[in-house]
Amino acid sequence: MADETDAPPAALILGATSDIGRAAAQQLAAAGYALQLAGRRADAVQRERDDLAVRTGQPVTMHVLDVTDSAAHAAFLEGLDPLPEVAVCVVGTMGDQAENERDPAKAAQVIAATYTAPAQLLGELANRFAARGHGTIVGVSSVAGDRGRATNYVYGSAKAGFTAFLSGLRNRFAGTGVHVATIKPGFVRTRMTEGLKLPGLLTASPDRVGRSIHEAVAKRRDVVYVLPVWRLVMLIIRAIPEPVFKRLRL
Repeated sequence: MADETDAPPAALILGATSDIGRAAAQQLAAAGYALQLAGRRADAVQRERDDLAVRTGQPVTMHVLDVTDSAAHAAFLEGLDPLPEVAVCVVGTMGDQAENERDPAKAAQVIAATYTAPAQLLGELANRFAARGHGTIVGVSSVAGDRGRATNYVYGSAKAGFTAFLSGLRNRFAGTGVHVATIKPGFVRTRMTEGLKLPGLLTASPDRVGRSIHEAVAKRRDVVYVLPVWRLVMLIIRAIPEPVFKRLRL
């Protein structure tokens, strides 16, 4: 076992090879955390590990995990040394709405990768944090989960489920040493949104999301809209009567 008296606290990044995962890792390393980078592809995780070790000067380890393989969760968590102080989950996939509508298997993949699998893993991790007596979980959800819309309802429904899961987990552990934060970006300039026309005032950079993640950890925030304007936007969208909303085709 690692000597926890000498080592810096560890931050686990699930989805570490994503743009947001990398930004979160840099922010937490700058705050003094060692990094545990987890992702599906060993070669991609290795590249991130090598780069971030040089850039940050912090200890960085790599861990290969397909989060959708629930049978691998327990062994993955057992292999973390030390058990992290912070876990950030940015796992998920948007898929293509048109494909998701035509192919139930494609829709199931989006829902599993974006909601059910990450929720299973974070639930197991929360139990371990509770047994230890402390820890912080940060889940990156989306404003897409605040109301179902015709143009992305498969992805949006998965994010809605993930948001509800994080809320329930947070309330379960309220008053304990375990804290759960929900991060809600709107549009983010990442590889996943490359090629899409994004509105400038409503679009954040990965670095901005990374700063919001660090803020949620440092200040024990519950729900953070990365760009505050989205809180108002979604308040308005949620208030639109359903007969009107159906005609808008948002």
